[in-house]
Amino acid sequence: MIAAMANNRVIGADNDMPWHLPADLKHFKQVTMGKPVIMGRKTYESIGRALPGRPNIVITTNSAYSLPDASVVSSPEAAIEYASALESHPDEVMIIGGGTIYQAFLDKADTLHLTFINLAVEGDTQFPDYDAHGHWKEKSREEHTADEKNPHNYTFVSLTRV
Repeated sequence: MIAAMANNRVIGADNDMPWHLPADLKHFKQVTMGKPVIMGRKTYESIGRALPGRPNIVITTNSAYSLPDASVVSSPEAAIEYASALESHPDEVMIIGGGTIYQAFLDKADTLHLTFINLAVEGDTQFPDYDAHGHWKEKSREEHTADEKNPHNYTFVSLTRV
């Protein structure tokens, strides 16, 4: 599972991320490349296309929904089943959002790749309280200060379930 969040666990506002942090986009690409990515319909639509270099699986309850560049399934269970059946036999499946999808998968996640952005911002979507869903051990931490391309301090943290 991978997510970026502001100080109050905000991950979205009006179906978009309320910040622009190129370093986090690069980190996201490095962590997810080659792995199946599972997302909700709204997340897919906010991106506007399938992410290249990785199988894209979109969850929606709309049975008529179809996409030319991604696989569409009707439930989190169907998404995992689909990802497990891929020829590449992935060791890791990346859950990339949004809020409802994170909530559905959090109890099943064994690794969280989180970006904490030092930013107070309003939003309509939050990352779930992961501490309420298990005990986590910090595997790695990289702290970064704002620069000319990245206007906020941010920290990459990887957590594993204990």
